Amino acid sequence: MTTTVTNASSAKALFSYTPGRTMKRLLQDRLGMFCLIGLLFFVFIGVLAQFWTPKDPSAQDLLNRLQSPSAEYWLGTDAVGRDILSRLMIATGVDLAAAALAVGIGIIAGASLGLMAGYFGGALDSFTSRVSDVLMSLPPLLFAVAIVGALGPSLTNAMIAIGVLLAPRFFRLVRVSTREIISEDYVEAARSGGAGPIRIVARHVAPNIVSPLLIQISFGASVAIVAESGLSFLGLGVQPPTASWGSMVKEGFDNLAINGWTIIPSSVMIVVSILLLSLFGDSLRDAVGSQGGSKA
Repeated sequence: MTTTVTNASSAKALFSYTPGRTMKRLLQDRLGMFCLIGLLFFVFIGVLAQFWTPKDPSAQDLLNRLQSPSAEYWLGTDAVGRDILSRLMIATGVDLAAAALAVGIGIIAGASLGLMAGYFGGALDSFTSRVSDVLMSLPPLLFAVAIVGALGPSLTNAMIAIGVLLAPRFFRLVRVSTREIISEDYVEAARSGGAGPIRIVARHVAPNIVSPLLIQISFGASVAIVAESGLSFLGLGVQPPTASWGSMVKEGFDNLAINGWTIIPSSVMIVVSILLLSLFGDSLRDAVGSQGGSKA
């Protein structure tokens, strides 16, 4: 049986279906909303740290170095007497900004190429797919270390390396999604009605790749945080005196025999942030998957 659907009505139905039902199911997921609130709290801490911290995060007090939590220093002090709580707040903003930079690079490079490869196909599709396969076959950490070694150790260079590693994942997701969408009847109807590539991408392709792209962003952010922490631990990421979770873990590790507490706060932040991002990504995937099931 053949069904004829007008361009305007099909676009409207598809657009309202995808984000609306995804959001509705996500709001009903208590675990997903708890994770979202937790992530927003992290963002709030990172923004707040740019304007206020309990103490000067760079102020050194050698008489109170490596202190355990107390009324004056709620999370203790590091090896040179700096307040760990204040530095942890600053590090939260640094890590979130670093993750956003890496994911942004991955989306700009990967999603844009995936969109073009999926829509136009041909030689462009073949070439970009082979480049993506090569990048995904490289050992991630060694590749990141090589890029940082060539560009010089810094947080920005580290995130460029991570963004390049994330790009193939965004590329594959967007490419496959685009090819599936443009094969639908309503896209063929749009072409027959005289719609050009830009109009088709804007009205039909883009709204339908938002949900899966958000899922990939949540997982990509967790990968970026882990990678940043690892590179900063090795001294290839953020440079002193700037604080990040990875550099604070390194500082705590160096003084583990004197005061093991100093490694705990930053380690907890890494674990909790990754857990929140992963669980939120699972909840978002379930919402999108349930939506797709009802469509079928």
